[in-house]
Amino acid sequence: MGAGKVILFNPRSANGKHRIPNSILQVGASIHGKFDYVFVDGNLEKDPWQKIRDYLQTGEFKYFGSTVMPGPQLRQAIPFTRAIRAEFPDVITIWGGYFASNQYATALESGYVDFIINGPGDNAFPKLLEAIESGDPKATIANLIYKSNGEIVKTQAEPLLDQDALPPLPYDYLDKFYPVKNYLAKTFMGNRTLSYHSSMGCPFTCSFCAVVPIYNARWKGMSAARIYRDIQYFKSGYGIDAVEFHDNNFFTSKKRVLEFAKLVLNDNISWWGEGRIDTINMYSDDDLRLMRRAGCKMIFLGAETGNDAVLKQMNKGGTQTGQMIRDFVQRMRRADIIPELSFVLGMPAETEEQVWEQIRWDIAFIRQIKAINPQAEIIIYLYSPVPTKGSELYHQILEAGFKFPERLEDWISPAWENFDLRKNPLTPWLKPYMIDAIRNFETVLNGYYPTVSDFRIRGYKRHLLRLVSGMRYKSKVYRFPYEIKALHKIWRYRQPEIEGFHSE
Repeated sequence: MGAGKVILFNPRSANGKHRIPNSILQVGASIHGKFDYVFVDGNLEKDPWQKIRDYLQTGEFKYFGSTVMPGPQLRQAIPFTRAIRAEFPDVITIWGGYFASNQYATALESGYVDFIINGPGDNAFPKLLEAIESGDPKATIANLIYKSNGEIVKTQAEPLLDQDALPPLPYDYLDKFYPVKNYLAKTFMGNRTLSYHSSMGCPFTCSFCAVVPIYNARWKGMSAARIYRDIQYFKSGYGIDAVEFHDNNFFTSKKRVLEFAKLVLNDNISWWGEGRIDTINMYSDDDLRLMRRAGCKMIFLGAETGNDAVLKQMNKGGTQTGQMIRDFVQRMRRADIIPELSFVLGMPAETEEQVWEQIRWDIAFIRQIKAINPQAEIIIYLYSPVPTKGSELYHQILEAGFKFPERLEDWISPAWENFDLRKNPLTPWLKPYMIDAIRNFETVLNGYYPTVSDFRIRGYKRHLLRLVSGMRYKSKVYRFPYEIKALHKIWRYRQPEIEGFHSE
């Protein structure tokens, strides 16, 4: 075993209570048998800082590794890492995750983040620990960002690894800290739903996506056989009956998806995944019907907008079009698979009038989609810039006066946390009346078409919501929908983009 023990920390997220912490599990797998390590899951600890502090006070732990995603995870990752530097200055801090990779300069300039794993850490993390222990240079370690002599060093990106060749995730070891069964939750898909990650990266370059700067259109997935083997492990050992695939793009390889569908066909397991409309649109109707028979109940899809010009601005044009979206949701209706469509409203434009016109156009388009397929789920995000330097869109947002926080602590202010959730962006082109209009429409939409994923809104509740919201939706009067908001609050209406599908 290595000389220094490691704490692997998963900060609390909005819906992480019912998600197996795959990110730190994968890091744990990379050092299993090489270094002693412990897991701390901020989602399941009443006082995760005290847990971390108790470990550090033993004097046995030399490294603190944390996955850091944008939004709620920053509320623990930033103050905990800062407190470690203040109280345990010899502990070496290592961050990974989308936030760390995209905002590496801000993190390293904070003075309390020592190293950043830029993308996958299967090789980078153990090699970094070994280099620190031996005193060897770190510049040859791929996927690493750190400071040397006051300058930031960003090493080369490593090719994505064969996912089947990676060591199995240490579920049995996790069970010693947090019973795996506690991560399996009741959802609209099943009574014991497993969260699972089967691929790395994404082959596309959407200009609004935080994954793009990290993977640069690279994708690598586990084989269908490897996925099925893991699913069978959880079915036989824990009785799962549903799976959420949290890949950035589960459906990239049609061959892999159809192989998996055939393997799981008779296992009575429901499943959900994320994909692209233009990718899945190349699946035949028979393919979609096979997936449905194999348990695929819903697919999360980035529709973004029905405006072809804006789709091109997002780097989704050329293959995905507004008409394709309309045709696709009709195909999904025939296949009996629910399309969960995300839309990104509030894209920058040359004038305020153009921004507003596009918002109104998108709202009208969403209504068209619901008319074609009332079962289509609609998720609305406000556009939040990501640091895709070099893109036309990135230059446009800078010219409009937008900039990211310069201090790491600023990211945990309420405004910036909401920004990372794409709920309240600090973008100069998006005016308050525009945000109000989007939010009011979203409230009426969620009243007239309550999400199927909130299985508590059933029977008379669903009927009353639709009754109260119907007049507004049909007449397109969205302002001040206080009566709908009141019902949502009383019944604790869940928005899947924030809280996931899980029950409490």
